[in-house]
Amino acid sequence: MMRLFSCKTILKHKIMIRFGLGNDAHRLVPDRKLILGGVEIPHELGLLGHSDADVLAHAISDALLGALALGDIGKYFPDTDPKWKGADSLKLLGAVVDMLKERCWSVVNIDATVLCERPKLAPHIVKMRENIAAVVGVDVDCISVKATTVEGMGAIGRKEGISVMAIAAIEKK
Repeated sequence: MMRLFSCKTILKHKIMIRFGLGNDAHRLVPDRKLILGGVEIPHELGLLGHSDADVLAHAISDALLGALALGDIGKYFPDTDPKWKGADSLKLLGAVVDMLKERCWSVVNIDATVLCERPKLAPHIVKMRENIAAVVGVDVDCISVKATTVEGMGAIGRKEGISVMAIAAIEKK
């Protein structure tokens, strides 16, 4: 029989690990840089957004915030605030990691999947992993970034945007 544990049960038994899911998507447009995981990727289109629109950093930030039930990055870095115009999303991710640290939590690992048709991301994934690992304070072996297409289906398949799904595990210090 499978046993389910509530957050209170986990705390009672001193199992101090939590998980969070994150998802983000941005439209591809001309005259914008394409930045994923802090890496500028040569491409004729970039991602539209108030910040640098790094969907990978955004999805990971949401996963980390979700692990502590703190909402999403829009709550802390709203696109209505000129302060975040053009912001480096890795710095926003760093601020999210600081929120975790303030609450005595740290990152265990992150797994993210980028969904896009073009460009091919394989040559850039190692650098993305290194950038994210440096910001969240873990070894690069604790960061997984994968890329896949959606076989031409939907908006992503029509090359209208890029989406990222991420999961993060955190532990109590």
